[in-house]
Amino acid sequence: MSPYTSFALDAWSARQLGAVEHALQRWVAPPEPVPAPAGLGDAMRYAVLDGGKRLRPLLVMAACEAVDGNPAAALRVACAVELIHAYSLVHDDMPCMDNDVLRRGKPTVHVKFGQAQALLAGDALQALAFELLTPDDGSVDPAVQATLCRMLAQAAGHQGMAGGQAIDLASVGRALTSEQLHDMHRLKTGALLQASVMMGASCGVAPAAARDALRDYGAAVGLAFQVVDDILDVTADSATLGKTAGKDAAQDKPTFVSLMGLTASRNYAQELLSQAHHSLKASELGHIDALSALADMLVNRNT
Repeated sequence: MSPYTSFALDAWSARQLGAVEHALQRWVAPPEPVPAPAGLGDAMRYAVLDGGKRLRPLLVMAACEAVDGNPAAALRVACAVELIHAYSLVHDDMPCMDNDVLRRGKPTVHVKFGQAQALLAGDALQALAFELLTPDDGSVDPAVQATLCRMLAQAAGHQGMAGGQAIDLASVGRALTSEQLHDMHRLKTGALLQASVMMGASCGVAPAAARDALRDYGAAVGLAFQVVDDILDVTADSATLGKTAGKDAAQDKPTFVSLMGLTASRNYAQELLSQAHHSLKASELGHIDALSALADMLVNRNT
């Protein structure tokens, strides 16, 4: 059990998400004053707004808070990582990859808008993420902008999310070893979650030892999130998840449950949670309550 269970996560999250949602409404292809051409903005906004856990933005804001960082920079980072996440879902759901029809409780973007528009919407969201990280209004130091762009590019590219997805597609019907499965998910899911923590921390200043501890925390929660996702894929229904349940087994994809079994997977998620809390304690930072409570939430969630 977390030593921070008294932290009011719901109230804290509501404040942070209110700011993030307002910013996304303003920054993602607004219809005024000049709309994105040919209905592209509608597809972009459909992919991002009004749905999702927003876990990555919350990790950004919590990590920034832990290092007493720049909240204006953190808000841009929070939106940028959510746009990268949203673009990846749009592309992953397409027939050339996972061919899914349900996401966040509604039809996937390619079902709603067609495959070509979905592809373009994902591309545009990815580009917008980096635009948000490079404002020209003086709110984010140029050196910090460069650092943030590099971190996000690495987490999203072949060394991170895209590379993990490539392994995932190549692994259908194959039995992976534990090491191979861990490597795949450290890239596909864990890289962007860990980057969310580290980019949030980069909005402030922290000692090297504290940054190392936050990096370990991000790695633990990133992997734990995927373990729990694999568990929910076999224990929850589509209405609860807001996406198609049981699709990993149906597509013969390797998962932690298929490799370890359900009980062992649940135990492993709790082990990773303990590692996350240990890393936070080792950071010796003063404002880690939100990060601790988020770790508890993501491991013990049911959606």
